[in-house]
Amino acid sequence: MSEPVKPSRTSAASSQRLRMRRELAAAAMELFATKGYEATTVDEIAATAGVARRTFFRHYRSKEEAIFPDHDDTLVRAQAVLDAAPAHENPLDTVCRGIKEVMKMYASSPQGSVERYKLTREVPALREREIASVARYERLFTRYLLGHFDEAAHREAGSDFDEPLLAEVAASAVVTAHNHVLRRWLRGGGVGDVEAQLDQAFAIVRRTFGTGFGANRPAGERSAASASREGEVLVTVARTDAPLDEIMRTIEQAIHRDG
Repeated sequence: MSEPVKPSRTSAASSQRLRMRRELAAAAMELFATKGYEATTVDEIAATAGVARRTFFRHYRSKEEAIFPDHDDTLVRAQAVLDAAPAHENPLDTVCRGIKEVMKMYASSPQGSVERYKLTREVPALREREIASVARYERLFTRYLLGHFDEAAHREAGSDFDEPLLAEVAASAVVTAHNHVLRRWLRGGGVGDVEAQLDQAFAIVRRTFGTGFGANRPAGERSAASASREGEVLVTVARTDAPLDEIMRTIEQAIHRDG
């Protein structure tokens, strides 16, 4: 009989770190709600969590940072989604899946998320911290989309955007769609199928910005499928591993363009 696998020291330390960050965040939320943000000190947050002041500063640089305990880890998970993207997934779809890690973070604790949302609406310093967190996701997704720009697909779509602008605007659109749905869900008390609402918002983003990016492969590689007319013959070139729906979509576009 095999022995049970013991968790590594690294994973145990990571879990302990996350638990302490969340305990400090809960203490901060409790004090902000009862005493007010300005009147609450770091020493009080640490004491409420049952730890020393220096422990607080091992996990957070300031009291406003304690309100957003999971963004660092969520950013890592979003990066992991991008790194493990399927070979033929549209990069914009990959980015949409990446930002879903943020929604999962909020949805894992609806009541706490609602309370945090109310607090950030009231305290300018917390709003600024929230904006800074959003900017980190936008930068991550912009870099990813820039690395998957497909010039041939871009020209075929007839887009007027240049490469950096398209990547930045598309990344911003994904994050904006996510935040719009998230805020609406939080204002409604954190109830309802928020992921279904998010998918509807992403469908709009895909229709608007879904062209110009190749499948998940280095920029500049040939599209999985291309089509052109030679006389009365429609010529299609596709990799053997190209998805059927992509091949059919390419053929349909060629017919409509040249028909």
